[in-house]
Amino acid sequence: MMKRIARVTLCGIFILCSVVCANAQDKIQTYFTIDDMPDLVKCLPAPPDTIGPEFAHDIMRYMWGKQQRLDEKRADIARRDAVWTLEALFTTFNVPFGLELSEKNTPEIWKLLMNSMSTIDLIRIRPKAYFKRMRPFERFQEHLLAVEEEDELRGEGSYPSGHTIRGWSTALLLSEINPAAADTLYARAWMYGESRVIVGAHWQSDVDASRLAASIGYAKLQTSPAFRKQMAKAQAEFARKTKGVRN
Repeated sequence: MMKRIARVTLCGIFILCSVVCANAQDKIQTYFTIDDMPDLVKCLPAPPDTIGPEFAHDIMRYMWGKQQRLDEKRADIARRDAVWTLEALFTTFNVPFGLELSEKNTPEIWKLLMNSMSTIDLIRIRPKAYFKRMRPFERFQEHLLAVEEEDELRGEGSYPSGHTIRGWSTALLLSEINPAAADTLYARAWMYGESRVIVGAHWQSDVDASRLAASIGYAKLQTSPAFRKQMAKAQAEFARKTKGVRN
């Protein structure tokens, strides 16, 4: 529902977010504003410079990602993971979560996910605008595996990875609802982040920092009474849906 933000000033981002949130107020309500969220520019290190061993590792991982594209099944997964909608993201976790996630089938869980992810999404805005890191496909002047992403991503900061933040945050949220599935949820979220390296949209260091960024955003959610109340509703809904199915 919230259109991806690219190549705009930080001021413009604030205005756009305000408009979108106002229009979607009845459907999605964030638990915090962007000013309430931790500032990743202040609490995460800057991305690696273009010299030194850290960037050399990024280049090696970019080459690794290109090799992974030769595996047709893994390449297909990476393409699917590239779709930038919350609906597509949540569907990715249906199998590891053990329950179909949808507004109709799991309305309380769905509400929790939509509101939580729309809140955590805010955490990436400042560092993307501040660091303005060039993406790997731009630096090497090559095509993405998901070519349809190129125009949207070109010129948008690479650090941190919004996809990875979303994927890891989703695993954190769903594992709080269904702790028994934590292993498979985190495994899928890890793969989701690696997909960004495979398609060529992000450096490995972007992805690594984004998992920490997701955890920072998730920790902030825990301080919201509204979030805790909705989490309780989501957990109760999961218990009802799986009653008699799980031991």
